[in-house]
Amino acid sequence: MNGLQIPFTGLKKQYNNLRQAVLDTTDEVLRSGQLMNGNYTAEFENWLARRNGVKYAVTLHSGTAALECLAEYYATVSSAMNPRVLIPSLTYAATANAFQRAGWDIHFVDTDAYGIMDWNRVPDVTYQALILVGLYGHAVTHVGDVKIWRNWTLSDLVIIEDAAQHWLASGSVRMGRSAAISFDPMKNLAAYGNGGAIVTNDSDVLHFARAWRDNGKGTHDSTGTNSRMSEVECALMLVKAQHIDDWQQRREKISRYWMERLRHPDIRCLITKDNVHDHAFHKFVIDVDDRDAVQRCLAVKNIETRVHYAQPLHEIGTFRQWPGPDILSSASALSRRVLSLPIYPELTDLQVDYVADQVLSCV
Repeated sequence: MNGLQIPFTGLKKQYNNLRQAVLDTTDEVLRSGQLMNGNYTAEFENWLARRNGVKYAVTLHSGTAALECLAEYYATVSSAMNPRVLIPSLTYAATANAFQRAGWDIHFVDTDAYGIMDWNRVPDVTYQALILVGLYGHAVTHVGDVKIWRNWTLSDLVIIEDAAQHWLASGSVRMGRSAAISFDPMKNLAAYGNGGAIVTNDSDVLHFARAWRDNGKGTHDSTGTNSRMSEVECALMLVKAQHIDDWQQRREKISRYWMERLRHPDIRCLITKDNVHDHAFHKFVIDVDDRDAVQRCLAVKNIETRVHYAQPLHEIGTFRQWPGPDILSSASALSRRVLSLPIYPELTDLQVDYVADQVLSCV
């Protein structure tokens, strides 16, 4: 297997498989002259709403834009002067960026061994919003026990899902009042650039988001920005949507195989028999000693890996100003041990075997 190249993404292979459909669809849209807010946008939004089991979906330019729109909306309707929000510390910076920019008072919460918010670490303070992040695709299926929330109840909270990584989890239902979705090229259902969406059952969120993405049109009762997905992107997402179930099944098959192959005292897979049924298989992450050395070893074997994420938010940049866990937190420890393996439907069985063999060899 010397010389085998296994990149972290399968984007090139995926395009080659879909190339003719992509070119035909792009030509059809461009020939129509309707490049924004047309039938393909409406059709894709309808598909998204059905797929998420909600009434409404609004496409935006990115998953970050979806978070920013929700952060601004819920800050606007909050009765608190300085609304507070709970965010798990191990996530991508976009989650916190959106709420910081909208003026929220952020509190980072430590995570459990899978990178999901640890409900037992929630501070005894009243909050207006809680952000559920399904790290690596591990859907959050419950929000702790009410008894741990001390002198306030779940009814006081606006629950928002940062569902960028977990929205395709089989059987998962939307727990939040609204959810933000990403179609970043690294996601399971990926655009050929940026793309995102909000899914919700709240008609007020629907109307706000539609106006927000188009600079406040048509009443201009609120401010907004330019954050639309194009007709070409929405049309191409509909092409990919025809394959998403097959792609998800392949991701699950690979994940289940690696769960068995990588049984080793020095390897902990973050997809396990306990969470596999609620997972979207966005990432296959292992927890290992001397992560950096293992990563270098796999690179020598021509296997590209990545780290998600090298530091929790409470340790980096501007986010250090907000309350959160200390350096001995679970999130901090996990960030120094996790390694993401390449996982995508286009991996061959031979490549899947090779990755497992080399991980075991390097560890």
